[in-house]
Amino acid sequence: MTGSLILLRRLVEMRQFEALQEAVFSLPALSSAEQVLLALAQAHLGQPEAARQTLGVLIPAELEVDARVDLAAVHLLLGESATAQALLEATRTEAPDHSLLLARLAACYVQHQREEEAIPLYECSLRLQPRIDVYQQLLRLYLQSEALHQADETLVDADRFWAGEREHWPAQQVALHDQQLRGLRLELWLARGDFARADAWLDARHAELAEDDYCGLLTGYVQRLAERGRHAQAGDALRHGLRHYPEHPDLYLQHAELAELQGRIPHAIALLHRAINLAGQQQKITLPLRLKLASVATQGHPALARTMAEQALEEAGALTPSPDMDAAQIGHWLAQAQVALAGADAQEQRYAGAEARYIDVLQAHPQLLPALQGLGQLYMQLGRIDEAVVLFEQILAIDPARGHAALINARRFPQDEETLIRLENLARRPGLSGPVQPGLLLQLAAAWEKRKEYARAFTLANEANAAHRALLRYDPVAHRQSCARIRHAFSRSLYDHRRHIGNDSTLPVFVLGMPRSGTTLIEQILAGHSQIHGAGELGVIPSTIARLERWERHTGSGHHYPDCVDDLSADVVAGITASILKELRETVPENASEVRHVVDKLPHNFENIGLIKLLFPNARIISVRRDPRDIAISNYFTDYAAKHGGMGFAYDLQWIGEQLADHNLLMHHWNQLFPGEILEVRYEDVVSDPEREARRMLAYLGVQWEPQVLDTSELDRPVKTASVWQVRQPIYQTARERWRRYADFLAPLTAGTNAKIVHEPVEMVSLPVPGMQTEGIVYYRQGKLDEAEMLFRRLLHHLPEHATAHFMVGLIYVRKGHLADGIGHMEKGLQACPWNANWRRDLAQAYELAGQPEKAQALRSRHVSTDDRVMSVIDVDQDDAVSLDFSIRTSATRPF
Repeated sequence: MTGSLILLRRLVEMRQFEALQEAVFSLPALSSAEQVLLALAQAHLGQPEAARQTLGVLIPAELEVDARVDLAAVHLLLGESATAQALLEATRTEAPDHSLLLARLAACYVQHQREEEAIPLYECSLRLQPRIDVYQQLLRLYLQSEALHQADETLVDADRFWAGEREHWPAQQVALHDQQLRGLRLELWLARGDFARADAWLDARHAELAEDDYCGLLTGYVQRLAERGRHAQAGDALRHGLRHYPEHPDLYLQHAELAELQGRIPHAIALLHRAINLAGQQQKITLPLRLKLASVATQGHPALARTMAEQALEEAGALTPSPDMDAAQIGHWLAQAQVALAGADAQEQRYAGAEARYIDVLQAHPQLLPALQGLGQLYMQLGRIDEAVVLFEQILAIDPARGHAALINARRFPQDEETLIRLENLARRPGLSGPVQPGLLLQLAAAWEKRKEYARAFTLANEANAAHRALLRYDPVAHRQSCARIRHAFSRSLYDHRRHIGNDSTLPVFVLGMPRSGTTLIEQILAGHSQIHGAGELGVIPSTIARLERWERHTGSGHHYPDCVDDLSADVVAGITASILKELRETVPENASEVRHVVDKLPHNFENIGLIKLLFPNARIISVRRDPRDIAISNYFTDYAAKHGGMGFAYDLQWIGEQLADHNLLMHHWNQLFPGEILEVRYEDVVSDPEREARRMLAYLGVQWEPQVLDTSELDRPVKTASVWQVRQPIYQTARERWRRYADFLAPLTAGTNAKIVHEPVEMVSLPVPGMQTEGIVYYRQGKLDEAEMLFRRLLHHLPEHATAHFMVGLIYVRKGHLADGIGHMEKGLQACPWNANWRRDLAQAYELAGQPEKAQALRSRHVSTDDRVMSVIDVDQDDAVSLDFSIRTSATRPF
C-alpha cells in the first residue's frame, strides 16, 4: 500500500469525506484504488450518480484486496448490500484475517438481519485491529441481544482504546464518538434496569458538558427510554432538561414528538410553535420544525399545515449552498416542503393538485419515500389501487418494512413465510413508540390470517394492541359515564320544552353504527344514487360539539356538553344549522345540482343522535347493525388513525365489548325517543340480498329506485376510512362470521359485552329557559342594567361559577357605583378565565375608579402563565378572545 493510500484511508476512518474528495482530486493521476476511494467520498457526500460514474470504468476482479473492501463499502452506501456482501465473501477467501473486511461483512449481515453471524465477525475484527466505530457497532449488537456482560467488558475496552486515540482525531469526530460512547453507557444501564444510576449520571453531566452536547445526550436518553416503553419517564426527563435549558429548540421538538405519540396534538402543536420561535430568535434553521408541525397538523388543522408547508418552502427556496449545506441538501428540503404541501392539498380534497405535486417531486427525487408513500396513499383513496401498488413496490426496494406494510394494506401479501418472519423481526426493533412497532405487527397479523394461520395472527394482534394500549388514554369507565350523561341530557322533557327550534331541512342523512359495522358499504350504496351525495366521515356534528364546549370554556360557565344543550336558543340553533348545511352543500360537486341528500357516515354519530334530532328533526338516520363478534374482530385487527380520539376502545377486546353494550343501550334510548324515525339495517342482510335492502333504504329517504346503486365498486370518489380497500371491491360475503376463526380467544369480549352496565348517578343542572347570557348582554348594551342584572343573577343561581355572569354583574355594579362589590365579581370572573385580556383591562379600569392604581398597574403588567398561553392559543380562538370585549362604558359580543 502506497503512502498516499494510507493517508486517504485514514481520512475514510475519520469520516473526513470532503477532505478525501479534495485530496483525490488534487492527485495528478488516479490509480484504481484511489478511484474507489473517490467514489466512496462521493457516495458519503450525497452524490450517488457521480459515485456510480466513477466506478463505471473499474473492473472489480482486477482490484487489490483493500480496494475491493473499499468498493464493497461504496455498494453498501448505494443501497446495494447484496452486491457488497457477495464481493466481501469472495474476497475473504483470499484475506481471511482482513480486519476491515470482516467489519464491513458484519455490517452487511446486520442489514440482512443476520446479527448472530455479525457478532463474531466484529469480535474478530477488533482482535485484529481495534477501531472505535467497530467497538460501537459491536456494543449495539450486544445490547440488542441482551448480552450485557459482554457489553460491559466491551465498553471498558472501548473507553480504554478511545482514551489513547481521541487526541489524533479531528474535533468534530471526537465530539461525535464521545457522545456515542456516553449514549451507549446510558443504554447499558437502562438495559440492566438501573434507571436511578442512569438519571444520576446524566444529571451530573450537565455541569461538565456544553449545552448542545448535554441536550444531545438527553434527547438520546429520552429516545432510549421511549424504546423501552417508559414514555412517562421520558417526558419527565425532558421537563427536567428544560429547567436547565428552557430555550433549546431540540428539547421542545422531542417533547412534541412524545406528545404526538400519546395523542396530545394541541400540546404538540404548542410545543412546536415554541421551538420554531426559539430557533428563529437564535437564527437557526426552522425548516425541519415547520415540516414537523405541518405533519402533526395535517389531520385536524389543515390550514395550519398548509401555512407551515408554505413557510418551509419559502425558507428552503431562500437557502444558498454553504459549507454546512450543499445544493443536494437544499434540493432535499425543497422536495420535503413540496411533499408537505401535497399532503395539505390531499387533506383539503384538492386531489389533482396533490397528485401533480407528488409527481413533480418524484421526477426530481424518484426514491424519496415520503413522496412515494404520499402518492400511493392518495391513489388508494381515489380507488386507483394498481397504481398505488406500483409505488408501494418501489418503496419495498428502498425500505422493505414500510413497503411490505403498504402492500399488505393494499391486500398484496408476501407469498413466502421467510419474508413474514423477517418483517416480524423488523417489527420488534424498538423505536419512539416503544419496544415494538405495533402498526407493522397488525399488518403481519392480517398476512398470517390470509395464510389461515389464525392463532399466530391473533397472537400478533394481541401483542400489537398491548403496545398501543400503553400509549392510549382511553377510559372505558369515563366513556360509560359520558353515555349516561347523554341519555340524561337528551330526554323527552328536553324536546317537549324546545319544540320547533330545529331546522326542517332534509338535506342531511346520517349513516351511523359501531365502527366496522358496514357503514361505508351502506354509504357506497346510497352514494350511487343520482340524488344522493356521499361525503364520507365529515364530522360536522363532533365539530359542533367542540364549538359548544369551547364556547362554554370561553364564557367560564362551568358547563359542558351535553349539559349545555338546554341553553341552545332558537337563534343559536339557526346559526349552527345554517353553518352545517353550508358545509354539507360545499361537499357536493358543482355539476350535481340534482342532489337532494348529503350523507355523513361518521360511525360514532350514534352517540350524537339526540343532538342531530334537536338540530334537524327531519334528518334521516340509518343505523347499521352487524354481528357484534365480527365487529369486534374487525376492530381488533385495525390500526386506526384516530386511536387517540374516538377509536381508543378498539385496542382491547373487553373495551370493545363494553362499547358494544354502550352502543346497544344508546340505540334503545334513541328508538324510544324517536320511534319509527331511525331505519335499522343489518350488514348481513345487505350482503345476502343487496337489492332488497337498497330498495328499503332509498324508500326511507324518499327517492326512486336506481339499479346502479348496487355497483358499489364502480363509484368514483375518494375514500379515507379504514375500509379504503374493501369499498373498491364488489359486495362480498367473506367477512361474515369471521369471528369463528378466533372463537377460542373471545372470552374478554364476552365479559365486556355481558357485564352489567353500571355508572355513577347523573347530576345535571337544567336551565329554565335558554339564552339568559345572550339576552342579558343585549339588555346591557341597551343600557337596561336592572334587567341585565336580573338575568345574570338568575344565571348565577343555577350556575354559581359562571365567569361571564360574574363579570357582567361586576360591570353592572361598577356602573351603578358599587365599586367594591363590582370588583369582587369581576375578580371572580377573571380568575376563571385568566387568558381574557379584555377582562384584565376592564378590571384595571375598575381598580383606577376605586382609587387603587397600584392594583391596576400590577394587573396590566401581569404576564399570563405558560399554561394560560397554551390554552389561549389552542383551546380558545383569538377571534373569540376579542369578541368578549365588555367595557365599563360599552359592551360588544357576538352570539355563539
